[in-house]
Amino acid sequence: MVKYLNQEEAINIDLELFNQYKFSVDQLMELAGLSCATAITKCFPVNNISNKKTLICCGPGNNGGDGLVCARHLKLFEYNPIVYYPKQTNKELYHNLVHQCTSMDIPILKSLPCLGSFENDFGLIVDALFGFSFKPPVREEFQSVIDLMKTTSLPIASIDIPSGWNVEKGEPDEGGIKPELLISLTAPKQCASFFSGTFHYLGGRFVPPKLEEKYNLNLPKYPGTECCVSLKD
Repeated sequence: MVKYLNQEEAINIDLELFNQYKFSVDQLMELAGLSCATAITKCFPVNNISNKKTLICCGPGNNGGDGLVCARHLKLFEYNPIVYYPKQTNKELYHNLVHQCTSMDIPILKSLPCLGSFENDFGLIVDALFGFSFKPPVREEFQSVIDLMKTTSLPIASIDIPSGWNVEKGEPDEGGIKPELLISLTAPKQCASFFSGTFHYLGGRFVPPKLEEKYNLNLPKYPGTECCVSLKD
């Protein structure tokens, strides 16, 4: 059975990928974002969404970077992504990711779309707000989008962690978002054991075999050349 990581293990594995195996942040972000977009196409085919938009909600950290990459690939997969990015990171990598999106005519919003017509205009939400370094509570500037995701009837695809959840203990006592798709990256985190949505995928096919062995990850085999694999099969 695949191992579910605690927060410290997830952080240490990332550090080893960067320091020992010499991956760059943008390398891993590109592979992760592509994995997420691919998993989304499997669970929410573009024809099922019709002409509706996909809202990608991005936070200020690496999880948000994964979301920006995911948005770009969804555009190439013929979706209609719109990025909500209220707190942009002032680093060259993130400036470049935003530039890549805007160059492909993907709108970048600093405020939420009009909620009055939201569920008529959009068919899917991608949650890329917080990753495995998140510690509650949710900061005030993100509360409105968390509230939206907690109350919407639209399906949500969460990248690595359902935002607002405790990385190890899962959904907060006061209730949290309930994604229909969870895309774990590298290896699932312990909160994924509390996930009850329809689809759970693993993405990020970049873990070196020696690192997998060191942490006893017991990762599933990816079929063929796929960059994501279902954990619910």
